[in-house]
Amino acid sequence: MRHCSVQVRGLLTRDELDRYNALMEVGSFLESHTRYDLVATVQAEVDLLIQPAIERLKEKGRERDRKTQEYLEEKRRADWEAQMRTLDEEE
Repeated sequence: MRHCSVQVRGLLTRDELDRYNALMEVGSFLESHTRYDLVATVQAEVDLLIQPAIERLKEKGRERDRKTQEYLEEKRRADWEAQMRTLDEEE
């Protein structure tokens, strides 16, 4: 069984996390009994279960990128205004 990342697990709701842990336990049991045919089905269920958390993680990344872009634009504007003030003062 493949685990999802810690970041994705951190974004699972309580119900999703409980279901995830139960599925992983079932998958481990099946692996220990070499029932890999059934493990694939459980893994597919896990993959479906974590999709909403993956989307939440992507959205957090997009939000971080937006905030970084806003910061850089504000910094560029402040630098430009400082340069303009310096030029005005020199004249």
